[in-house]
Amino acid sequence: LHVRNLLADSAAEGARYGASLGATDSMATERTRELITAALGEGYAQDVTVRHVDVGGHDVLQVDVAATLPLFGLLGPERAIVVSGRAIDEDTL
Repeated sequence: LHVRNLLADSAAEGARYGASLGATDSMATERTRELITAALGEGYAQDVTVRHVDVGGHDVLQVDVAATLPLFGLLGPERAIVVSGRAIDEDTL
């Protein structure tokens, strides 16, 4: 649960950062990876994707993070946990 919460928080913060005025999708990816690496280690920050989705007619930046479930260190089923963070893209307002 701790790992899931840290991943979800990092994805949400990465989405907010990337959705701010003038930011890019690559900035969202990098920020998310930085936060995950600082909190959990580099092994958890390998599968970060950013995409734009339409939510109620608004362009929303979504950051998805997939990671292994830590059964023993970094060992466990691949992509066992997937979390997302979203934020309205300020460039489209």
